[in-house]
Amino acid sequence: MPTEPSTALITNDIVGLGLIAATLALIFWLASGPTPFWKKVFSWVPALLLCYFIPAIYNTTGLIDGHSTKLYNPIARDVLLPAALVLLTLSIDLKGIAKLGPKLLIMFVTGTVGIVLGAAVSFQVMKFIHPETVAGDTWAGMAALAGSWIGGGANMAAMRETFNVDATTFGQIAVVDVACASLWMAVLLWLAGRSQAIDTKSGADTSAIDDMKRRIAEYEAKSARNPSLTDLMVIVGVGLGIVGLAHALATPLAGWFGQNVSWASKASLDSSFVWVVMLSTLAGLLLSFTRARNLEAAGASKIGTLFLYFLIACIGMQMDLLSLADRPWLFLLGVIWMGVHIGLLYIVGRLLRAPLFFFAIGSQGNIGAAASAPVVAAAFHPTLAPVGVLLGTVGYATGTVIAYMTGLMLKWMAGA
Repeated sequence: MPTEPSTALITNDIVGLGLIAATLALIFWLASGPTPFWKKVFSWVPALLLCYFIPAIYNTTGLIDGHSTKLYNPIARDVLLPAALVLLTLSIDLKGIAKLGPKLLIMFVTGTVGIVLGAAVSFQVMKFIHPETVAGDTWAGMAALAGSWIGGGANMAAMRETFNVDATTFGQIAVVDVACASLWMAVLLWLAGRSQAIDTKSGADTSAIDDMKRRIAEYEAKSARNPSLTDLMVIVGVGLGIVGLAHALATPLAGWFGQNVSWASKASLDSSFVWVVMLSTLAGLLLSFTRARNLEAAGASKIGTLFLYFLIACIGMQMDLLSLADRPWLFLLGVIWMGVHIGLLYIVGRLLRAPLFFFAIGSQGNIGAAASAPVVAAAFHPTLAPVGVLLGTVGYATGTVIAYMTGLMLKWMAGA
């Protein structure tokens, strides 16, 4: 079925790439504080937040069309994301992550429980105040949304096929997904810049995080060097080389599991993208035990972070700030759902005296998975990005199964 031609002013992806690159460069230059005015502005507004929202404004105003461009899919999603995962995990401090303790895992599980509970609460609330919103097959669309918010896009697609979600319903739910998740991510990016003050006020124990930052900083200070052209070539070669290998293996692996393992779709193992993410992350972890770890001294994580910033700009391109104007009630359902998730995390976080980072990554490990969890983690500190990678990967692995159970619950609640 042919797609309608884009009405955006810029339809050439090369021009779009140039616009995004120039936008990121301008944001970072201004964030460096060339004048007292900009220094004050960026003390309140994180640069990362603008890297997300300005491309969203481009899309909303029709300057670009984030849905027809190939900059996000396949370039940012299928190339830059897995390359970033490799470069951010090859220097991972597994002992340091283990020392973060059980609170991190508890917050992640709490985030998952909050999604499941939020589905039931939002369905019942909307059934009471506006029954038309949850009429028909909305429950099936919500099951797909649960797949996205516990795992990611592959899990969402799996739930669409499992519950045979109508195309119109799925499209509307996809808008709720992007709008609610994007706005919540923007809030977390804003909070990340104030994490120290928030943790001090709440009395949170940040000693494990501070210790991890300190050890990484000492390692960088001791081993950092001015990267040569050879260093940069090797870093990019390792990152993109592993991405190429991961893609070469992902398609046959996904096909074999889909044909031979009955539960493969429930664990998203029939999705080539999930395999690319898992293989890239695994390769980075294995490299962290080899001499490749020394590439961090030449700036491997900085290049990985650069890839992440392009990724987050391309994610922002997908967002239409006015997209839910015609379906405010459906948006309200998403807000209530997300509110339950956030509220439960807040309560458990206060009981545990968990730092804001645990709260944020406990949420994004579910809501954002491997695509944006490392971005939010890096907003707190670049050395924490691998924590987001690991939890995001866990979200992919568990998302389909838990979303399937959530769908069965919603189907029962709907009397379908």
